[in-house]
Amino acid sequence: MTRTLALALCVLAFAACSKPEKPETERRPEPQASTTAHQPDPATWNDASKREPPATQLLERIQAPMDKAKAVEGTVLEQGQQQAADIDAQTAGNASPPSGQ
Repeated sequence: MTRTLALALCVLAFAACSKPEKPETERRPEPQASTTAHQPDPATWNDASKREPPATQLLERIQAPMDKAKAVEGTVLEQGQQQAADIDAQTAGNASPPSGQ
């Protein structure tokens, strides 16, 4: 009886450990977008006055810091040259009183 039971348990164990079934071959998903792409209206395609205006507020907000930096650039360069000239004068022994103070 125990041999029969042991044999039955072994058969069940081997059956549980069999190779898994192969999965179904993969299929490509069906496209969800429509097949007709959006075509621009030929009447407005070449006429810039009929197109949607650009987002100028965003462009202006992005451009503002760059414009400010360009406006200050000349002053910064002049001050840098003046500072370099003052340092050269001090190292040469021709110290002059500091300007602007």
